[in-house]
Amino acid sequence: MKERGVTQYQLLKGGIDNKTLDSLKKNKNITLLTLEKICRIVGCTPNDVVEFKE
Repeated sequence: MKERGVTQYQLLKGGIDNKTLDSLKKNKNITLLTLEKICRIVGCTPNDVVEFKE
């Protein structure tokens, strides 16, 4: 978000609610629908956001 100049306000306007933003800040789970919305707003793909660790 920082690299692309996207603010939390823009996420809120794009349909991401406060509860979801709080979950993101606390590294909690989100739905794939939410991930899709975030990617559309930020202009990225899920691969840019998600990292799998073993």
